[in-house]
Amino acid sequence: MILVTGGTGLIGSHLLFHLISNGNSVRSNYRTKASIEKVLKVFGYYTDDPSHLIEQIDWVKADITDLGDLDSLFDGIEYVYHCAALISFDPKDFKILEQTNMVGTANVVNFSLKHGIKKLCYVSSIGAIGPSIKGEESTEENEWNEAKASVYGITKYEAELEVWRGSQEGLSIVIVNPGVVIGPGFWKSGSGTFFTYASKGKKYLIPGGTGFVSVNDVINAMTALMNSNIQSERFILVSQNMTYEQLFQKIASKLGVAPPTKKISKFMLECFWRWDWVRSNIFGKRRKLSKAVAKGLYHQENYSNKKIKSKLGFAFEDLDKSTAYCCEKFIEKG
Repeated sequence: MILVTGGTGLIGSHLLFHLISNGNSVRSNYRTKASIEKVLKVFGYYTDDPSHLIEQIDWVKADITDLGDLDSLFDGIEYVYHCAALISFDPKDFKILEQTNMVGTANVVNFSLKHGIKKLCYVSSIGAIGPSIKGEESTEENEWNEAKASVYGITKYEAELEVWRGSQEGLSIVIVNPGVVIGPGFWKSGSGTFFTYASKGKKYLIPGGTGFVSVNDVINAMTALMNSNIQSERFILVSQNMTYEQLFQKIASKLGVAPPTKKISKFMLECFWRWDWVRSNIFGKRRKLSKAVAKGLYHQENYSNKKIKSKLGFAFEDLDKSTAYCCEKFIEKG
């Protein structure tokens, strides 16, 4: 049996669909029934009978930070896809991020070792990849620089260290570092907000850019790595490096709206993150833009996908088609 932690998220829900559709016996944890409804919605993008597939999943109510939940979650499991994570860029959330991302991953590693798991795939992030030298693409070997990372990136890097520890203790592991994942569903969080924002005909956009990848590419790479003899390696999953302006142009054209064209200036970003700090520390508001994140928006960060192509002969799908499909589902089902 295969365990997918975080099966109610964007990557996790698509992975569940892929595994179940291919006849695998699968278990996933959940926190609330409402989160399973989100998975049902994602399944509905690909099949007319999503309920039938949802019922084939062995759902276990469990929190990866609660040790009391984990023995039953891991009972009878042979392979683990660890997708569960908390995403926040608010420095005030560092402790809870560390608890979920680092401590939770340490628990998953420990129980994988305890239950003799054959292989674990950990979903990290390009946020845990060291920054590139000007004019060069970031690779899996870039030197880590915590000073330039977001609190989210720091905790994902710490989580990777726990996975590497597991490999030293005999656990077979692979790590993937996806870029910004483009996939249908979850329109109010993550990359889904790009589609929601663009649909409203907004005028402003953030400068800079990063690496993007379709959710299908992430799933296909993960399953291919798990089915291979590759272990104790990490892989950047980025299909295309592009600016946010280019992404919004692709989305807007498919949604039939005018794309945002006014770039927020560096001066405006500098002012906003300082004001955001003031409103957070004086008025107790949640941070929307930290200093580290603001700095990262100034420029284009580029990532190399040469390793996954070389090791697996992996071919990324056309990101334009993936974006168009997301737009189609956004219009049809929201």
